[in-house]
Amino acid sequence: MKVVLAYSGGLDTTVCIPLLKERYGFKEVVTVTVDVGQPENEIKRAEERGRRYADKHYTVDAKMEFAEMLKMAIKANAEYEGYVLGTSLARPVIAKKVAEVALSEKADAVAHGCTGKGNDQLRFENIFRQYDFKVVAPIRDLNLTREWEIEYAKKHGIEVPATKEKPYSVDENIWSRSIEGGKLEDPSFIPPEDIYEWTKDPRKAKDEPEIIKIEFEKGVPVALNDKKMEFFELVNKLNKIAGDYGVGRTDMMEDRVLGLKARENYEHPAATVLLTAHRDLEKLVLSRRELKFKKIVEEEWSELIYYGLVNDPIFDALNAFIDKTQERVTGWVKIKLYKGSAMPVARYSAYSLYSEELASFDSKKLDQRFAEGFAVFHGLQGRIYRRMMKL
Repeated sequence: MKVVLAYSGGLDTTVCIPLLKERYGFKEVVTVTVDVGQPENEIKRAEERGRRYADKHYTVDAKMEFAEMLKMAIKANAEYEGYVLGTSLARPVIAKKVAEVALSEKADAVAHGCTGKGNDQLRFENIFRQYDFKVVAPIRDLNLTREWEIEYAKKHGIEVPATKEKPYSVDENIWSRSIEGGKLEDPSFIPPEDIYEWTKDPRKAKDEPEIIKIEFEKGVPVALNDKKMEFFELVNKLNKIAGDYGVGRTDMMEDRVLGLKARENYEHPAATVLLTAHRDLEKLVLSRRELKFKKIVEEEWSELIYYGLVNDPIFDALNAFIDKTQERVTGWVKIKLYKGSAMPVARYSAYSLYSEELASFDSKKLDQRFAEGFAVFHGLQGRIYRRMMKL
């Protein structure tokens, strides 16, 4: 029997390789690492470990597919409970690529290294089951702990980055980096500075602020500081620039799909800047009612992503609405970076709904005396109610 394993190269997925043979009787384990823009050394590490411990290994380049997902996420201002979505955006892309390899390998099953307490099991399996694969999840099925996994890895001569002192589970793609596990699970524990790799301590960031300019076309960033760039190049550069200012850290309590509350730590410098700029530009070009209704759509879109339900038909309908709103989201925004903050300071669009001629206190283009009639009726029912209650 053959099984294809979604493989990151970390502790969980690496111990799955021998477990799939020992506990499930698979004769051949094929590992698949999907490149969604994580650091190159992470890809190389996964490749080396996959080839060392598995019977066969694939590395699949899915950066273009993930870039399209991220562009949509920017248009949707994708956040869940106040933080920038990251890991969940990559899971459907990864799962699809793993399933495609499993089909080509004529595998009997697909496997993942997710626990039974997190969200990723649902995100992966929703896609896997769409292809009618049998799904095996050793960490969940065997009710394993990370401490047990570390000891098991040592006994089997498997080198893993996690230790009892730092049993962190880290997930990276070009958009975000998540760090969880160990002492970080305690909401009252203050994380040590060494968990962060993409962002500087804001206290040690540059003392002088920097203003950057981001240009958008139909809701998608296309240029940084007046230089046109491919999407991944722009995101990579912004990760470095904003990360050096300590921008893009999140430490929060998060409600998982299963109902569990969990403490999560994230880094997402470029995403923070791009979403901040995108929202600012939307406020310039979209009408109040468009903005109001789009917030409802954004929340539903983000929840579908977080839950891993991108194959639900409503997801396509929401995308269509969001794309329609982005037809005029073209222009630029200037963002000031300083000591952990990213603040819009200027913006421009040929589709701006702002009229200085009408809004300026120094202009008579719109006769302000017309507003008196509006003021007479504004709040009328409330005033009637208050008068009545005094009787």
